[in-house]
Order: sequence, then C-alpha cells, then structure tokens
Amino acid sequence: MTEYTVEFVGTGETIEVADTETILSACIEEGIAQEYSCRVGMCLACSAEIVDGEVTQPAARGLTDEEAEEYALTCMARPQSDLQLDRGKYPPSIEDDAATEAGAGDGAAADDD
Repeated sequence: MTEYTVEFVGTGETIEVADTETILSACIEEGIAQEYSCRVGMCLACSAEIVDGEVTQPAARGLTDEEAEEYALTCMARPQSDLQLDRGKYPPSIEDDAATEAGAGDGAAADDD
C-alpha cells in the first residue's frame, strides 16, 4: 500500500490517501467537507478537476473516457500519484446538459403559445 498527498486547491486542505482507498472515504475520515450523494460514480456531485497527478477510477460511470482524464469522481477515484484537485468543478458535458435543459424548457413554453 502506498500513500499519496492530495491537496485541494484554494482551500489549504491536504490529506494523505492510500492507493487502496477512495479520496471521498479519506475526506470523510479526516472531517473534510467534500460534497457527495450517490457514492457509486453516477451523480457527479463529488466531481473535482484534476489539476495535477493521476487517479484510477474504473467504476466512474458518470464520466466519459475523455472526462475521466481531467476530472475525478472522489467517491470512485483512488490516487496513483500525489494530487492537486479543484473541488466543485464539473465536466463540460454537465454544463452542456444544464444549458440544453434550460433551453428546452424555454422552447417548450414558446411552442405552447
């Protein structure tokens, strides 16, 4: 078992996380307030942008392969090196989905008139 340092950019928070444990589990254990919901890699509430370092997260089903290279779902991600993460950052697909849903709501209302 190897331990890596995980630094949360802009918060001053740093924890040690074993390569066999998820980042979220370590956050909870250390009393760090990391947002989460489903804990199964689907909801993306625990998303963080990978500023530096590498993780393994084979069960992060909520991310595309490309997104998984740049974002970590802390409920699934295990460190493979020292890390810098920017919490609360979401993949562009989430932003695109939110914009599409907001636009669909506006368009649907206009069609009803």
